[in-house]
Amino acid sequence: MTIRERYQRLIEYFQQKAPNAETELFYDNPFQLLVAVVLSAQCTDKRVNLTTPALFQRFPDPASLAEASVDEVFSLIKSISYPNNKAKHLIGLGKMLMEKFGGEVPMTVDELVLLPGVGRKTANVITSVIDSQPNMAVDTHVFRVAARIGLTRNAKTPLAAEKQLIRHLPQQLVYKAHHWLILHGRYVCTARSPQCAICGLKEICRYFQSLPKAPQQ
Repeated sequence: MTIRERYQRLIEYFQQKAPNAETELFYDNPFQLLVAVVLSAQCTDKRVNLTTPALFQRFPDPASLAEASVDEVFSLIKSISYPNNKAKHLIGLGKMLMEKFGGEVPMTVDELVLLPGVGRKTANVITSVIDSQPNMAVDTHVFRVAARIGLTRNAKTPLAAEKQLIRHLPQQLVYKAHHWLILHGRYVCTARSPQCAICGLKEICRYFQSLPKAPQQ
């Protein structure tokens, strides 16, 4: 199977099974999504969604967050991983949004990565989810699933995986493919015990094809 055929079958499968795949983070506007994605680093979306309602009620916009104290933000996100660092990042993020971007969330990767706590992965999430830009956020799920299926080859870093995925995916589907791979990794192609028995991608998956086959009776 060629790499082109593998991608084509993957696209056909997900367009049928998950045509409307989207982020599982709860948000009402770009600012809320930005905060939620920053909080989601090394933390589950479920935990973030339990935490953000009170945070957004207290700090509904960059202006209010910019004036917050670390202790107050910490008290609202203490159930999240690394709450002290993230509290500082969020306050710094609020301040920079006000001082540099007029209180608006910028929509380019180059601008977003200037914000405290925002790396390339987060910037790719924001621009792809909010603006459907052809940017591929490579988290641990995407990195693992892409390698297992065979969508990437010898990609040693998230950036290397991102470049390979972008090269082979149709531009208009990149933002959606990001969700396809994340959700597949979260619920089917899990890290420790991939659920190959229920996976609809077995026929194109290099990992599955490498597994020892049961002897014929």
